Amino acid sequence: MTWWKAAIAGALLLGAVAITVGGLRDRPPPTQEVQMAKARKGTITRTITGAGKVQAATTVKISSNLSGDLVALKVKDGDAITKGQVLGQIDKRYYEAAVKQATASRDAARSEVQVSEVDAVRQRAELARVKGLAEKGLASAAEVEQSQAVVDTAEARLAAARQRVAQSSAVLEQASTDLARTTLLSPIDGNVIELTREVGERVRGSDFSEDVVMTIAALNQMEVKFEVGEHEVVHLKYGQPAEVTLDALEGQSFTGTVVEIAQKATIKNPGTEAEVTSFPITVALDARPPGVLPGMSAEARISAETHNDAVLVPIQAVTVRAERSLPDYQAPVEGTSLTAKRRTEALAKVVFVVDNDNKAQVRRVRTGIASDTELEVLEGLQVGDRVVEGPYRTLSKELSHGDAVREPEKAAAKGKS
Repeated sequence: MTWWKAAIAGALLLGAVAITVGGLRDRPPPTQEVQMAKARKGTITRTITGAGKVQAATTVKISSNLSGDLVALKVKDGDAITKGQVLGQIDKRYYEAAVKQATASRDAARSEVQVSEVDAVRQRAELARVKGLAEKGLASAAEVEQSQAVVDTAEARLAAARQRVAQSSAVLEQASTDLARTTLLSPIDGNVIELTREVGERVRGSDFSEDVVMTIAALNQMEVKFEVGEHEVVHLKYGQPAEVTLDALEGQSFTGTVVEIAQKATIKNPGTEAEVTSFPITVALDARPPGVLPGMSAEARISAETHNDAVLVPIQAVTVRAERSLPDYQAPVEGTSLTAKRRTEALAKVVFVVDNDNKAQVRRVRTGIASDTELEVLEGLQVGDRVVEGPYRTLSKELSHGDAVREPEKAAAKGKS
């Protein structure tokens, strides 16, 4: 029985040793499931997107330069109007009286000119008669000088009378202009989009603050105004094409063109952590969409730049890694000018290329423009290279150079079929 127990103990000991050795043996790292895509050649367009409001290209606020009661409105909200059409009427009785008064003043000044002209003619004739007598020795030099002074006075009165005519004519012209302004006329073709005054209300004319009676807009020319960031505005140019969609018209898109790029930034919350710098952009629609009105919400997609025959990968395939973690990293020599520079360049753009052994190889890349879904790779990839595009957590944090990868079984089976 002793040898039998010894044999069992020996077998158990050998099993324990085998298990221990197996546990201490290096195991290959587990294969990670990833999604893959191939780098392809194609066309990519840099798209700049912004949300804003539709507005008329031309909007005019109709106000009065004069004060008075609004006695008539000839249009209603939404009416189509033409240039020069009568829109409303301000009480003109006061201004008609001012015209009559100015006309009377001008006529009186003209009559005064006529009287002064007759007197000047008479005094000139008298001066000529006195000079003739003086030549015959029948009048003295003093009489000639006195007659000359009278003529000069008469001519001065005539000049003053003519100035009063000019002055009264200017007053009459101003009064006539004011009378004409009591009739509100449309300066453009368009539509009434807002009425802010009603018949019977007092309109106050002022050069310092306008008292708006109505607003007119040329709805045949519509545009979308929105803001883009400072990193996007540098890629915009006048005349670039745009695609516009409106919340009110689902499933439809309309073409437009960039017509305005602000040359001054709009800065919100300056001096704070929430500071935002943006630039207003205007896209003019090529044609007015049916039923679209000012104030509707819209989104514009501007095609800023297009590259043909570019190497493209899914935008999520490009990630960043610390420089020190890359296999080709070379530590800078301390004390050189590169040391500080390397410290500031702590991250590098990379992709994970899957080789024939299904291992992920990290590779530096230099990127170009991006669309909504793809990114241009200028250096570091070739057409046909397999790259890892997800999952996000695996790609951004967990995946390392040399890791074994595989596609999910369902995805792989679907790809084979």
